[in-house]
Amino acid sequence: MTISIIILCFVGLAGGLAVGSGLVAFLTVLGIIPRLTQLTKTMKMIHFYEWAVVFGAVIGSIFSLNEFTLIFSPFVLIPIGLMSGTFVGMLAAALTEVLNVLPILTKRIGINDRIITLLMAIVFGKVLGSLFHWLYFVRL
Repeated sequence: MTISIIILCFVGLAGGLAVGSGLVAFLTVLGIIPRLTQLTKTMKMIHFYEWAVVFGAVIGSIFSLNEFTLIFSPFVLIPIGLMSGTFVGMLAAALTEVLNVLPILTKRIGINDRIITLLMAIVFGKVLGSLFHWLYFVRL
């Protein structure tokens, strides 16, 4: 029992580190926060943007680890859905920019001839991770 708890703690910590470092790399490489401040001409408020990302990640983690049930009217859910769709659209657009970073990365680490292997590893990793999540965790 103790060994399984230690393994579970290790896997949870490793998963959290992987997701956290991916989020930080995503925000840093793409420069999302500085771009948003330039587009909205609110450079003076960059610290508020940064804290909004931090609080959003913390609150999102709390909501995903606990079972909350919030009941809203459709008039509240429609703007939330629109904002969520906007976020997903911006995220998809930003991910297309990340693909431009991969050739530079492969050139710097010296694996130019294996970029297809790198892309396939990313794709298969995402697919296997999603399958594991939906087949294992959703059944609980």
